[in-house]
Amino acid sequence: MLDILRAHSFEVAPFAGVQGSLLVSKHGAAAVLVPSQQPDAPAAFAVHPGALVRGEVARLLDRGYQKFIKTSQFELPATAAQLHAIHTFTEELKLLTGATSLYNESLGTTSDLYRYDRLKGREAAQPAPARPWELAGGH
Repeated sequence: MLDILRAHSFEVAPFAGVQGSLLVSKHGAAAVLVPSQQPDAPAAFAVHPGALVRGEVARLLDRGYQKFIKTSQFELPATAAQLHAIHTFTEELKLLTGATSLYNESLGTTSDLYRYDRLKGREAAQPAPARPWELAGGH
């Protein structure tokens, strides 16, 4: 599989973060692969595909109004070129490694995290609404 990836212009290098893993990159996107436990696919994702930023595979964060590239040190708005690169990389890598390609993922780039700001505070308990038709306190 490594020879096939290299033949298709993927850069393959050992990854220090996970034992026995490889950092596979192309088009400014990357993923970390490990040997798969399933016989039908030779590799599995230890770190899902994302933009490659300073040697780190960034996660794609969706805030409802925009997607962001999130690393351990910072968070930046994702550009259309980055989203296209991640999508192209993911589809090509799944095809070459024999991983399952889902229909909804083939339509566009999917995010790792969804954090919609309009939902903040919604989980807090709301006070009971006033009921003016009920008598209160002794009358």
